[in-house]
Amino acid sequence: MTHWTDRRRIADDRIARANFRALVIVLVLIGGTGYAVYHQQTMPKPGERFLTPHWHWRTALPSAIVGRARVIDGDTIGVSGIRIRLDGIDAPETDQTCVDAGRQPWPCGRTAARELNVHLGGRELSCAPTGIDRHRRMLAVCRLSGTDINAWMVRQGWAVVYGHDGTYQSEQDEARAGRRGIWAGTFVLPAEWRRRYR
Repeated sequence: MTHWTDRRRIADDRIARANFRALVIVLVLIGGTGYAVYHQQTMPKPGERFLTPHWHWRTALPSAIVGRARVIDGDTIGVSGIRIRLDGIDAPETDQTCVDAGRQPWPCGRTAARELNVHLGGRELSCAPTGIDRHRRMLAVCRLSGTDINAWMVRQGWAVVYGHDGTYQSEQDEARAGRRGIWAGTFVLPAEWRRRYR
């Protein structure tokens, strides 16, 4: 026969285990809620730039990055060891193909990168940082001898406007009217291509 004190101890053990489980559940919920709120506040909306908390806490954005560029793709370069995403534009991805006026596919992503490389010609450029994107790349407007490279890429038809502010809309309208670069035929917007194939 179970003694009254043994029954009391068993009941106390059950209550302690139930309280422990409840505490674990509450802590998991609080942690999950905190992460969701943090994630929502730090993630940008499509096309929006932002500073990651890590970058913001450690240092301010530099006033300028100067040097010769290594072209990575049509809208990404490396300058002085810093990976830079040309702000406000979106070039075709490296593996992306477009269709020319004769309905033939052509490597528009590689062509855009090549055209940017030829235009820069190994010369020194100056980039003014505007933020950090979600891939931790520096966003910047880069200039070569005073000419806005971001605008040049859009005007020549090697990139499209990217983001909500439409900074380079007039350059895009000019390229489209002149059927330059990717506008000479048909293409999928780079952002849409990434959604489909990555």
